[in-house]
Parts: sequence; structure tokens; C-alpha cells
Amino acid sequence: MTSDPQAAMAADRRRRLVAVGIGNFMEWFDFAVYGFFAVAIGANFFPSGNPTSSLLSTLAVYGVAFLMRPVGGVVIGAIGDRRGRRFALMLSVVLMGTATALIAVLPSHALIGVAAPILLVILRCVQGFSAGGEWTGSAAFLVESAPPHRRGLVASVVPMTAALAVAAGAAAALIVQTTVPAAEVTAWGWRLPFLAAFPLTLAGLYLRMKLEDTEVFRDLRAQGAVVRSPIREVGRSNGKSVAISFALSAITVLGFYYIATYVTTFLVTTAGMPRLTALVVVAIGVLGYAALCPLAGRLSDRIGRRPVSLLGGAGLAVFAVPAFLLMGTSNPVVAVLGLVVFGVFEAMHNSTTTVMLIELFPAGTRSTGSAIGYNIGAAAIAGPGPLIAAALATAGAALPAVYLAAVSAVCTVLLWIFLPETRGRDLRPARRAAQQPITNA
Repeated sequence: MTSDPQAAMAADRRRRLVAVGIGNFMEWFDFAVYGFFAVAIGANFFPSGNPTSSLLSTLAVYGVAFLMRPVGGVVIGAIGDRRGRRFALMLSVVLMGTATALIAVLPSHALIGVAAPILLVILRCVQGFSAGGEWTGSAAFLVESAPPHRRGLVASVVPMTAALAVAAGAAAALIVQTTVPAAEVTAWGWRLPFLAAFPLTLAGLYLRMKLEDTEVFRDLRAQGAVVRSPIREVGRSNGKSVAISFALSAITVLGFYYIATYVTTFLVTTAGMPRLTALVVVAIGVLGYAALCPLAGRLSDRIGRRPVSLLGGAGLAVFAVPAFLLMGTSNPVVAVLGLVVFGVFEAMHNSTTTVMLIELFPAGTRSTGSAIGYNIGAAAIAGPGPLIAAALATAGAALPAVYLAAVSAVCTVLLWIFLPETRGRDLRPARRAAQQPITNA
């Protein structure tokens, strides 16, 4: 009996989607859970007579992880270009899972003193290092494996699974909050979701180990075209693409981490919403955003990346403040509406950014170049975002959104000038040399 090549190819693509999706889900579940339990973590590792001071310290440590993202992006990205996309994905999932499991069992300040926050910072840096290679590594693997006319749709799996991870993190926090006494949540209950993430690490690693590398990388290796010093080559030949990636990620990552980390804190501490209600609101809003991601990716396959991306960035610049005003009413239905408004434009920008990060770079430096541009933008602009937002919220309910609106406005203007249309580019190494250099669309 002969097998159907088309069916076999479709089955292989489904395996790749599942393997990358589960691993990416686990990565961002870990990051989301830290945000949802920021208050409890602050009480354990940054004890203070002032709860606001403890919260700001916890969010500052959240931002510290972003400082390691460019380092992780450079290292893991270069590994992806030299050793293969698959190997880089296995490395990132192991690092994230190990760090998360160790946070789950880390002794508090009351037990080991100042060593507790120091160790927490170190483990958060490992998480940041891992995250620096995961997003663009997942995107490179999926986009290189996708049919050319469906790359936007396939790439949307990355932001979609990240959003689902945030919703799962909210659900985990809700379960802990409703089943564990309040005092015990602070004492030990916050650790449970971190422990639950470890089996996901093992599942993600197992699935990724069973994958074959992308055809693009196999072609690079077969042709002897693997770049020996991808970091140096990116600096020499891909500077403009790195700058464009920086502007794209500044909007995308900042918007995503407002949703993933800060909105829950905003609803509770600024809008005065009960914490359990806030978790339900965030879970519903994020699920809506997750559903919008593949729609945005598919739209970019039809009309192009550039118009969808620019509309998403402009929408965040215009509607971020109104969305936060809606969330600031403390009415759960109105708050969900605010999150949906926010999510429409974030989905448009995030889904197109994910695929363009890969289409902007040639095959030999794709993993390194996309990771460098993406993570420098994430570290410099998005990393301080939750801390800046929390500080601004003390002066007015809408002010946290001003930072996002300003970043979106400035970067969208720059992208309007410099962003090319990348939808039709051939990603295979043999044909990159024949393509025209990046020009404005």
C-alpha cells in the first residue's frame, strides 16, 4: 500500500504546529504566572511595610528578565543558524522549564534572607535568556515549514498560543485563589502553577526532539552555506532589517505584556475590581485576542503584511487610552470590551510582526537577525513597560496607556516610511541572492 505524499506532508505540518505550539505555550505560561502572582511573590521575596513598594520591586524583577532577552536572542539565535532551528527550540524549552521549576521551590526571604531575591533575579534572567530565543525560534521553524500562501496564518500560532498561555495562567490563578485560603496563597499557593508547568516542559521537549529540522536549514547545510559567524554577518549585511525588527517588536511586545502582565494589576489596584473578577475578565479578553490572531494572520496572507501591521500599530496609538478608560470603569462587561478593542489591534500587529521577522532576513542569518532585532526592542521598550505603567497609574487611570500609545505612534510613523512588503519573498537559501534588496513598499 502506497502512502499519499500530500497527506504525509499535511500530517508533518500538523506535528510541527503542535510541537512548537505546546513548547511556546509553556514558555509564556511561565511568564504570565509570574505576573498574576506578582503581589504574593513580592510579599515572599521583597517584604516591606508598603505593599506598593513590594509590588514595584516584583515588577522591576519582571523587567530585569528583559535585559537578558537580547543576550539569549543572540546566543540561541546564532545556535539556530549554526546548529539548526530544532536544536535551538529544544534548548529554549529546557532552560525555561528548569528555571520555572526552581522558582517554584525557591526559599523565601524569611528563610534565607537576601539570598532569596538574588536567586529569584538569577532565575528570572535564565527565563529571559530562554524567552529571547523562543519567540523568533518558533516563528522561524513554523514559517520556514509553511506553504508560501499560508505563512501569515501559520505564524499566528506563536502569538495565539502565547495568548492561550496567558488565559491558562489566569485560570490557574483563579483556581488557586478560589481553592486555597488567602493567607496560604501568599505562603505557598502561588508556587503551584510554577510546579504545574514542569510537565509541560517535558512534553514540549519530547515533541520537539521528534521533529526533523526545516527544509530551509537542511538545504543550507547540504549546500555548505551555513554561516559560520551569523552575528558578524547580521551586523555587516542586515542592519536595516534589524532596525525594522526593533520598531516592530517595540509595539508588539509592549502591547502583549500589557495584556499578559499589567492589565490584571491595573484592574485590581487602579480600577478597584475584585481580584477574582479581574482574573475572569482577563481570561475572557485574552481568549478573544487569541481567536483574532489567526484571522489577522490570514488577512495578511490575502492583502499583505504591511497594511495589516500599520493599521494595528496606528490602532494601538489611537485606541490604547480609550481601552484603558473602559477597563478603568471597574465594570466587568465594559472592561472586557476595553480588552477586546485593545486585542483587535494587538492581534493585527503581533501576527504580522511574527511572520515579518522571518521574511525580513536571508536564510543564513534568519534566526540570529530576527532574534537580535526583536529582543533589543523587547528589552529597551517593552521590558520597563509594566513598571512604567504601574508608576503612571498612581496619577490617573488612563495614564498607563499613554506610554504604549506614544511608542506605537512613533514606531508606526517610522514603519510607514521604512517597512517593506515581505509577503511574496522566497525564503529558500538558493533564491535569496537573486532577490532585490529591501525597499519600501
